[in-house]
Amino acid sequence: MRHFLLCTITAVAALTALPALAEDTPPLRALLLLGGCCHDYAVQKDILKSGIEARANVTVDIIYSADTSTAPPLTFLGQPDYAAGYDVVIHDECAADIKDPKLVEGVLAPHRIGVPGVNLHCGMHSYRTAANVNNPVQPGTSDSLWFDYLGIQSSGHGPQKPIAIVFTDKTSPITKGLENWTTGKEELYNNIVVRPGTRELARGTQEPNTRPNFTESIIAWTHEYGDKKARVFSTTLAHNNETVSDARYLDFVTRGLLWACGKLGDDGQPATGYGPRK
Repeated sequence: MRHFLLCTITAVAALTALPALAEDTPPLRALLLLGGCCHDYAVQKDILKSGIEARANVTVDIIYSADTSTAPPLTFLGQPDYAAGYDVVIHDECAADIKDPKLVEGVLAPHRIGVPGVNLHCGMHSYRTAANVNNPVQPGTSDSLWFDYLGIQSSGHGPQKPIAIVFTDKTSPITKGLENWTTGKEELYNNIVVRPGTRELARGTQEPNTRPNFTESIIAWTHEYGDKKARVFSTTLAHNNETVSDARYLDFVTRGLLWACGKLGDDGQPATGYGPRK
């Protein structure tokens, strides 16, 4: 009898020591924000949701505005607690003319208390409180609210042409094992200022064009924001549906999200329990 009990206890201990499967781990909760000018957000919201959820144990909720202006009436504006209960916020808005510092402070409120952020494409050109974003703005001022969060100040982009992507930091878990590639038609965003502490992950180049300052730029990076050191992952890709739906892009964004949430191993693989759900 004693031998039977000992075997039973040993078996139970062995089972409880097994790594948790995704099915046994509560999913990360991500809030995806989209809407505004110039992009096919009606389609891209579903591509991003399904692509991320297929790659990791993440549930993506969406706030989307069909308004196509540069100041879309996003429902979370003026609600600093909009991200309550979420593990990460994905900013994919295109809202260059939402300039009221109070509204922008509200958008930043979750990140100020430590909620991680992921920023995609036109998210870099939103919430421009500065009068002239083509000139470097002073960190820590009302002109620099969004750029302080992002870690890079960008003001514009070149033509829609393929971008050759080179992963310049091979040691980051976000990029580990990823292969360089060239997109279809895309927009290369400029870098006006790269803030101290920003870690470049990838660089993009386009063939020379009539805007020579837009031929090579950092296109992906990480940053820590505010006193709480909220992790922030950003990539200026992707404008068109072809890139958004590319498996290489979705892999990259999903890794960035997991890294921001502290759920990406040093080997570039999801932490235990945060891989794809079966």
